[in-house]
Amino acid sequence: MSVSSKPTCRVVRPGGSYAGKQGLNYFGGIAAETVGSTGICMHLLTIPPGARAKAHLHASHETAIYAISGETHCWFGDMLEEHVIVREGEMFYIPAGVPHLPANLSDRPATAVIARTDPNEQESVVLLPDLERYVPR
Repeated sequence: MSVSSKPTCRVVRPGGSYAGKQGLNYFGGIAAETVGSTGICMHLLTIPPGARAKAHLHASHETAIYAISGETHCWFGDMLEEHVIVREGEMFYIPAGVPHLPANLSDRPATAVIARTDPNEQESVVLLPDLERYVPR
């Protein structure tokens, strides 16, 4: 009897964390590496109080975020000139190629579900260290 290579449904319990190029730790979830997805990844991110990511963009994929708890500031745009606060219960969209830098300026953790249109989401992360100076510490 041969084993089918046909895709199938899978339940994933977010498990071990991994360090993203962006400088934050993500909890693994749906990705090419975990379920063989070909067009999406989804994982959890908790940003500790006072932490922030490195300025970066995702060269070839979109990002959708749902804030489960806490609030996150995000600077975005060519020179990180735009600013938004994403609060618990809100969703945030980041188009492909848009520089951004999220930070948790509060005194409690901020947790979000993050979905991207690239199953290997770390592959198209481009760090932008020259933009770091535009966001206050």
